[in-house]
Amino acid sequence: MNYLLHLFIMISIYSILAMSINIITGYAGLLSLAHAAFYGIGAYTTTLMMIKLGINFFPALICGIIVTGLLSLAIGYPSLKLKGDYFVLTTIGFQIIVFSILYNWISLTRGPYGIPGIPRPSLLGHEVSSLPEYFVFSLIIALVVFIFVRLLANSPFSRALRAMRDDELAASAMGKDVFRLKICSIMVGSSLAAIAGALYATYVTYIDPTSFTLDESIFILTLLLVGGSGNLRGPIVGAIFMVLLPEALRFIGLPDTIAPNVRQIIYGLLLIILMRYRPQGLAGEYRFE
Repeated sequence: MNYLLHLFIMISIYSILAMSINIITGYAGLLSLAHAAFYGIGAYTTTLMMIKLGINFFPALICGIIVTGLLSLAIGYPSLKLKGDYFVLTTIGFQIIVFSILYNWISLTRGPYGIPGIPRPSLLGHEVSSLPEYFVFSLIIALVVFIFVRLLANSPFSRALRAMRDDELAASAMGKDVFRLKICSIMVGSSLAAIAGALYATYVTYIDPTSFTLDESIFILTLLLVGGSGNLRGPIVGAIFMVLLPEALRFIGLPDTIAPNVRQIIYGLLLIILMRYRPQGLAGEYRFE
């Protein structure tokens, strides 16, 4: 039972990450490989606020969202004149910078030693400590994020993002502020990723920079590519599929020495097949070209 609860918690966390990157990539059409950086900033900010300042999870989470949103401007502003491959390179550079800071700023982040003993969230004096309680807690947070994203998807802001995604020049000619749209999409998407980071940190009660690498950014993007982008169900389908797939491979009985490599091969083949025969993913609308 605990094993299943763990999987459900991870699905909730990765669903939030998939929904958040969907705003940047699926709606705005900006291919980002820096989402693990936002994920990590949210995790570290929330953790440091709780440990060093002794504040409750929810105020710490708000601080994590604000800090992550502000730091996302480091990508947003350069994106004014960048698109396509150049924008992707910008996000990779930001991801590497954030990882390097987390790894080398030992006095603040403890670098490769990580931060252990992260407190669990508490609500009205009750600590969310058991797995069933944390499952319900993470599910509620994921549902709140889903409702927010749904409201956003049905708003004029989302329609403007889609117009920019489909034809940036035409959107600009119609009076849309393309620069502002890019900035807002990145800030909103990164802020939601910070929520997933806070959930992850307080769930495992330990974080270190290796959880927020470029490989993790690629995996988060894979959630979106597999599940599909440009709608609400695609990211969730991708998160469920990609979290459960490696668990299903456990029943095959692969040796531990080769299982990780086999998983990477399967992920790669899956992406190739999807991009060839179903570029919109399993349940998405936007077709990557």
